[in-house]
Amino acid sequence: MIEVQKDFDGWNKEKKTIHTREDILLYHERDVRWCRLGTNIGFEQDGTGIGHARPVLVLKAFNRFVCLVVPLTTSTKQNRYYVPIGLVNGSHASVIISQLRLVDTKRLTVKIMVLNKARFDEIRKTIKEML
Repeated sequence: MIEVQKDFDGWNKEKKTIHTREDILLYHERDVRWCRLGTNIGFEQDGTGIGHARPVLVLKAFNRFVCLVVPLTTSTKQNRYYVPIGLVNGSHASVIISQLRLVDTKRLTVKIMVLNKARFDEIRKTIKEML
């Protein structure tokens, strides 16, 4: 297997800046937002956009500091861990439920959209079945 070189040092510098953020954005369950997921180990989903970010779906808001998210992808894999959610920023997207994770809300940035309730409920049900 070919190993991809990752810039962990660059991400660590950026992560220090994110950690010192004092502004906490208001967010809600069902929000699709840009989230600075960073550069991660192995097959963990990386943030590949500007600022090491990628869109995520907010599944559960625990408080103003932490939430449970699931990353989005435009990859069209056909398996039980990729659940299509429709168009996001003009591209067909899926959530990768196997990449479910808790994040500090300092990682969240711009809101992209709000997922409709029926689709959101289907995704939550699929995640519960996976667990």
